[in-house]
Amino acid sequence: ANLPHHTRLPYVGANAFTHKGGVHVSALTKWADSYQHINPELVGNRPRVVISELAGKGNIIYKAKERKLPIPKGEEIERVLKQIKSLEKQGFQYDSAEASFDLLLYRAQPNYRPPFELVDFMVVVEKRRRPPSSGRQEEPLSEATIKVKVDDRIVHTAAEGNGPVNALDQALRKALIQFYPDLTAVELTDYKVRILEETAGTASQVRVLLESSDGQEHWRTVGSSTNIIEASWLALADSIEYWLIKQKGDKI
Repeated sequence: ANLPHHTRLPYVGANAFTHKGGVHVSALTKWADSYQHINPELVGNRPRVVISELAGKGNIIYKAKERKLPIPKGEEIERVLKQIKSLEKQGFQYDSAEASFDLLLYRAQPNYRPPFELVDFMVVVEKRRRPPSSGRQEEPLSEATIKVKVDDRIVHTAAEGNGPVNALDQALRKALIQFYPDLTAVELTDYKVRILEETAGTASQVRVLLESSDGQEHWRTVGSSTNIIEASWLALADSIEYWLIKQKGDKI
């Protein structure tokens, strides 16, 4: 029927040979059969290591090699591991946002220079009431103002959008396009929001997961905050930064 396998199916599901805990991954790197009932290749599958609050150094090294990333060493890997555990407690989740994980490793490098840095931003959503006699209501207006630093230059731009997140996206692109004209190829393909504290209501911590594409590749990034705009910004900024550094390749 040409339908994809459910990720939780035994043997053939994408999660059937997934390893999350640091002890498991450490053992896996020493002896592949230590935590696997069969060789996953016998059923057309493969082992999968994820990054989470249970991760150890082995998880980071395994993923870095798998994704051809710089491998942190010594104090660097300790800092990355502590950062991951801290961020996971704040609602971030890297097993489904590997581009954001990649950025953690890039940023851990002493010589890493981000393609842009946020100075500040402001988002305004305005809805004006019209008199009942007008027969219609004014559409909400979303406008974002952003200030970013690229090299030694500060760029200050503003843009309107179809909602606050879109306005912020448009303002960021407007600021960066003069430095990175190929950025027009990147577009948002999926946007998901999850409430992490059901009892907190509208004050809940939320997680935003973005999927982006340049027409050839897809990648996912994550943001988390009690403010949905900030969570969206964190995921959005990661998405753009990830694509820009991938374009630089070995120049990072």
